[in-house]
Amino acid sequence: MRLHIVARGKIGRSPEQELVERYVKRIKWDVKVSELPEQGGKTPKIDDQTKIIALDETGESWTSKTFAAVLSKWRDNGVREARFLIGAADGLTEAERSSADHFFSFGKATWPHLMARAMLAEQLFRATAIIANHPYHREG
Repeated sequence: MRLHIVARGKIGRSPEQELVERYVKRIKWDVKVSELPEQGGKTPKIDDQTKIIALDETGESWTSKTFAAVLSKWRDNGVREARFLIGAADGLTEAERSSADHFFSFGKATWPHLMARAMLAEQLFRATAIIANHPYHREG
């Protein structure tokens, strides 16, 4: 299953980009990162076996193990792509929100979209490590 991060705004050369690259390189699954302009732009084509997860502070706040279980279930049920939408500074568009199958949150706080991208990349690595029984994830 492909993990696809679709984010609004250009991350450029920044500490956040370095974090995204660090975690994406460690993920053993197929990963794609697409950037869209702050407004407009063409969303990559969606396969009929795609689950869309919009990052939004009103979404569910899953534990890392729950996140891993969701991805594992989708993969085992034939989902070809899990697409994660990250909005620009003003959030997601109505079309993006209405396309979502799930809303996921990193908590009630508002996070800069560049930080959300790095945090998502880390959680995707953590989830795939949990699925693979890799010792990266420690739960206390």
